[in-house]
Order: sequence, then structure tokens, then C-alpha cells
Amino acid sequence: MKKLLLPPVIWFATVLLMLALHLHQPVAVWLPRPFNWIGLLLVVAGVGMAQWHARHFRRIGTNIDTFGEPGELTRDGLFRRTRNPMYMGMLMAMLGVAVVLGTLTPLAGPLVFFLLVQFWYVPLEERAMAKKFGQRYAEYRQAVPRWW
Repeated sequence: MKKLLLPPVIWFATVLLMLALHLHQPVAVWLPRPFNWIGLLLVVAGVGMAQWHARHFRRIGTNIDTFGEPGELTRDGLFRRTRNPMYMGMLMAMLGVAVVLGTLTPLAGPLVFFLLVQFWYVPLEERAMAKKFGQRYAEYRQAVPRWW
């Protein structure tokens, strides 16, 4: 069951829901063509940001599983500026999908995903980090914001 609740699975399911909302309940066009194709830049940048940091976790041998025990505390890459660059990348990509679709209803996806990340995933991960790294993590939390 935990595999179904991993952030990439929820991200993909939310994007599918956004597509369904766009096709079946397109409330209003808020960004007409060709301007909505700018969203592709957000998708590429967001996926790139999330994937670069995921590869970094694999490179340093730390756990990327939300529900697993943390492996290493890193300040490399965007972890110097935000404690959650992978989630930020996922949100950026999801917003890009909403921009490409160009109607209002898909915007519910990034909002719901952000709330899930903000109030469930991140607190769960922060408790695990605090338990494992103690003062080092407290200092990191003090120095680096959760979001930009």
C-alpha cells in the first residue's frame, strides 16, 4: 500500500485527474493558445529539478523513499536554498501541465498536491530527519526554508 502512496505515484495520478477535469469539466479558458505552451518550459524545468535531485540522492547513497529511514543529510544542489527541491520540481511540472491545458479546473491538481505535500509528506519526513540527525537537522531547518 505504501508504494501506491509514494509522491511520484500520487503526482502521476493527480496529473491524470487534471487531464480528466480538463476534458470533462473545463470551467473556463484562462490562458489561450499559443501562450499556454509556455507551460512546457515549466514541465521540463520541474521534471529536471526533481530528477536531478533524485539522482543526487542515489549518487550519495541516501534513501529517497518517503516512508523509509533517511540516509544522509545533504546541502548540495538546491538543498542549499530549499529543503524540498524534489517536491518543488514536481509542483512546477504539475503547474506546467495546468498551464498547457489552459483551463481552470486542472489548477485544482497542483493545489491538492501542494496541500498533501505540505501537511502530510513533509511533516512525516521532517520528523524522521529530526529523529535521525538531531541538532544537525535543527540547524539545517533554521538556515534553509521549507520552500523558497
